[in-house]
Amino acid sequence: MEDFRRTYLRLCKEGGVEPQESVLAQLQETRGAAPGSRLDLRGHSLSVDTCAVLGRVLHKDTLFTELALSDCMLTEEGAKLLLNGLCANTTVKVLDLKGNNLRSTGAEALGKLLVRNKTLCRLVLEWNALGMWEEAFSVFCEGLATNACLTQLDLRNNQINHQGASELCLALKRNSTLQELDVRWNNIGLLGGRSFLEALQQNRTLTHLEMAGNNIPSDTLKALEQAMDHNSDRQSTVRESRSRTQVLSKEIQILKEEKGRQFLSLMETIDKQRDEMGRSTRTTSIHVGQLQEALNERKSVVNSLTAKFQMTEAALAMSEQKNHNLGELLTRVKTEKEEQRERQSRERKKEQEDSALREGKLLREMNSMSETNVQLKNKLEKMESRCKSQQDQIFELKQELTNSTAELKLRLAQAEERLEMEKKRSKQSLEDMNNLRQKEVDHVNRHLEESERALQDRILKLEGQRIQLEEELSRAKAACVTERAQAEEELGKVRLQVRLEEQQRVSGLEEKLRGLRQSRDESQSHCSQQKQTIAELQARSGQQSIETDGLRRRIEELQQELSGKDQEKVAEVSRVRVELQEQMGHLQAERTAQGGLKEKIAALEREMKVLASNHREAILDKESEISSLFEKLRLREAEIQRMREDEAQRASFLQNAILTYVQGSPLHYSPKK
Repeated sequence: MEDFRRTYLRLCKEGGVEPQESVLAQLQETRGAAPGSRLDLRGHSLSVDTCAVLGRVLHKDTLFTELALSDCMLTEEGAKLLLNGLCANTTVKVLDLKGNNLRSTGAEALGKLLVRNKTLCRLVLEWNALGMWEEAFSVFCEGLATNACLTQLDLRNNQINHQGASELCLALKRNSTLQELDVRWNNIGLLGGRSFLEALQQNRTLTHLEMAGNNIPSDTLKALEQAMDHNSDRQSTVRESRSRTQVLSKEIQILKEEKGRQFLSLMETIDKQRDEMGRSTRTTSIHVGQLQEALNERKSVVNSLTAKFQMTEAALAMSEQKNHNLGELLTRVKTEKEEQRERQSRERKKEQEDSALREGKLLREMNSMSETNVQLKNKLEKMESRCKSQQDQIFELKQELTNSTAELKLRLAQAEERLEMEKKRSKQSLEDMNNLRQKEVDHVNRHLEESERALQDRILKLEGQRIQLEEELSRAKAACVTERAQAEEELGKVRLQVRLEEQQRVSGLEEKLRGLRQSRDESQSHCSQQKQTIAELQARSGQQSIETDGLRRRIEELQQELSGKDQEKVAEVSRVRVELQEQMGHLQAERTAQGGLKEKIAALEREMKVLASNHREAILDKESEISSLFEKLRLREAEIQRMREDEAQRASFLQNAILTYVQGSPLHYSPKK
C-alpha cells in the first residue's frame, strides 16, 4: 500500500499536479493492506488530473482487486483517462462506477475497457446515463460482446430504451461468459422485452436477469423467468455431464495405464526369457565344441561316449514324454478358458435381458406420467371455464352497481330536503344501524369461517364427497340469498331516512367489488402458476428421458469395452500360444537344456494365470460399474415418483383454493336495492 502511495505522489510531482488531499487521506487510512484488498474512493470528487494520475498508477498495479469509485462526480474526460489506465491492469476484478453520470465518452471508454481487459469479473454502472446516446452505447455493447471474463453487470437506471435493449441483446447473443445482468428501472418496454426473449434463445450462460421497472408486460417477464430457469437447469446438467465425463475419462485412462504396465511387464519377461535362451544356446555350443575337441583328441574313449549317447537318448525319450504331458496340460487349459468364456457370454446375455426389461419398465412409467399430465390439462381447462363464469358474474355485479348508483343519486335529491328535519333521529338510527350491521358482519364472518373449515376438512378426507360438498354449498348460497333479502328490506327502510348511510353503503359496495377483483386475480394467478408447473414437469420428464438414453448408451459402451477386453485376451492367449510353440521347437532342438525350459514353461503358465486373474478383476470392476449405473437409474425413478407426488399435492392445493374462492364469492355480494 505504501508503494502505491509513493507511486501516486511521484507521478503527481512528475506531471506537475497537486495531490488531492482526500485521496491521500484515504490511502493513509488503508496503509498496510495486504495484496487483494479494496481501494475505496466513494464520495470523493476526483478531478481530471487526479483521474489521469490514478489511471497511470493502476496501469501496472498488482495490489488491489476491488476499485470503488461510486458518487465521485467524474467528468467524461476523467473517466476516460481512468478507464484507459485500467485496460492493462491484471488484478482488479470488481469495478464500481455508480452515480457518476457517464454518457457518450464514458460509454465508449467502457467498451474499450471490456475489449482489452482480461481480468474484470464484476462491473457496477448504476445511476449513469449510458443509454442516452445510441452510438456510444452500441460501442459499449460491442465491447461486451467480445469480452470473455465479465460475469456480473449492473445497468440499473441508465435511461436505456428499446433500441439500446436491442443492441444489448445482440451483444448477449455473442457473449458466452456473462451470468448475471441487472437492467432494472430503465425504459426498455415491450419491444425490449421481446428482444431479450429472442436473445435468450441463443444465450445459454445467462442465469440471472433482473427486469423490474421497465414497463414490460407480466407475460413477457414470466417468459424471461422461465428462460432463466431453463438456462440454470442447462448449466447444472452441463456441469454434471462434465464431471461424469471427467470421471469416466479418468477411469479409462487408469485402465489404459494398467493395460500398458501389464503389457510392458509381459514384454520384459519375454525379453528375459529370450536372453536366457540365448545364453543357454551359447553355453551348449561351447560345450559341443569342447566335446568335438575331446573326440578328436581321445578316440580311445568312443565306447564311453556311445554309452553316454545312449543315456542322452533315454533322457530325450523322457523329455519327449514330458513334452507330451505339457501339451495335454495346455489342451486342458484351453478347454477351461473356452468354458469360462461361454459362461461369461451367458451372464452378459442375461444382464442385457435384465437391462431391456428395466428400460421397458421406465418407458411404461413415462407413458403413465404423460397420461397424468393430460388429465391435469383437462382439469385446468375446467378451472378456466369456472374462472370465466366468475368473470361474467363480476360483470353483472358492475351493471347492478351502476343501476344502484343512479337510484341513489335520485333518492339523494329527495333525502337532502329531509336531512335537516331528521338530524337527531338520524344519529340515533345511525348508531342502531351500525350495531346491527356489525352484528350481521360478525354473523356472516362466523358463518363463513365455519363453512370453510367444514369444507376443507371434508376435501382433505375424501375427494369422493365432492357432490355432497356442492349440495352444502348450494344450501349455503340459498341461506345467504334469504339473509340478503332480509338485509335488503331493512336497508330499504333505513336508506330513505339518512343520506350518510347511503354514502357508506356505496363505499362498502366498492370495497366488495375490489375484493371480488382481487380474488379473481388470485385465481388467475393460481391457474397460471399451475400451467407453469405443468410445463416445468414436462421439461423435467424430457430431461429424464434424455438422461436414460445417455445411461443406455453408456451401458452399450461398457459392453463394447468388455468385448474389446475379450478380444485382447484372445489375442494375448494366441500370442502366448505361439511363443510356447516356439519354445517347444527350441526344446526339441536343444535336448541338453530340458530342465531350464521346464522352468520357463512353468513361469509362462504362472503369467497366464496372473493375466487371467487380472482380466477377471477387470470384468468384476465393469460389473460393479454397471450395478452403480443401475443404482443411478433407480434413484432417477425415485425422483420421478417424488415429482409425481409434488404434482398431485399442487393439484390438490389448487383445487382447495378454487373451492374456497367459489364458496366465498357469493357471500361478498352486496344488496343493490
